[in-house]
Amino acid sequence: MELIRTEVVDHIGIITLNRQEAANALSHQLLLELRQQLNIWSEETKIRVLIITGSGEKVFSAGADLKERVVMNEEQVRDAVSMISNTMFILHEFPKPVIGAINGIAIGGGFELALACDLRVASENASFALTETSLGIIPGAGGTQLLPKIIGIHKAKEMVFTGKRLSAQEALQEGLVLKVTYRKELVDAAMDLAYDIAQRAPLANYQAKIAMSKALETSLERGMDLEREAYEEIISTKDRLEGLAAFQEKRPAKFTGE
Repeated sequence: MELIRTEVVDHIGIITLNRQEAANALSHQLLLELRQQLNIWSEETKIRVLIITGSGEKVFSAGADLKERVVMNEEQVRDAVSMISNTMFILHEFPKPVIGAINGIAIGGGFELALACDLRVASENASFALTETSLGIIPGAGGTQLLPKIIGIHKAKEMVFTGKRLSAQEALQEGLVLKVTYRKELVDAAMDLAYDIAQRAPLANYQAKIAMSKALETSLERGMDLEREAYEEIISTKDRLEGLAAFQEKRPAKFTGE
């Protein structure tokens, strides 16, 4: 059985974690399949937006597969942590906007998978927690780095130190998700957002993503330099000229990613 399902609708790539019987836990094989698909679609020009969701009605992902982890020696644990961490980094650096459609519980590495997405929408039954300290470990797939940037250091420390779980509505209040929907409407909400993004110039979105990703990591002066560098990459594109032409002709732009 494939551990992820993939689908392409227009310019939107959809990845569904497909281990419902194991709470969509991030096994070694699932991570391999996810990385492979991300690498393929990162080079695929027809893909302009990526959606990641989970199979089933209750769980987005329970995180690392602890049934695998419990039989590992220390060296194997190091390799496993490196594998999941590197996969989340690849997702975070994916060269197109990524939407997490959080269809239920997102715990540990499952929450970190959601954090690695650019934007998140959630079903009303979704919840979010980093529970690693209850297992004698810490978040190892980006949680300590990404969560403070999204909800602030104070709230992030509370979640990590106590394992506090945020409901979907609390996540909305904290700015962790953009929207909360009924479960049956979640994919439609994610697709509506993805369609809106996909209509824009893909190269412009890519450069904007690079510039904004660096915004919290550098000084304003350096950030402005990065923004200018990103803009410079867009000046010679056909999409920029098409955007101007469409504006002058009062018609929708037809972007090609060139």
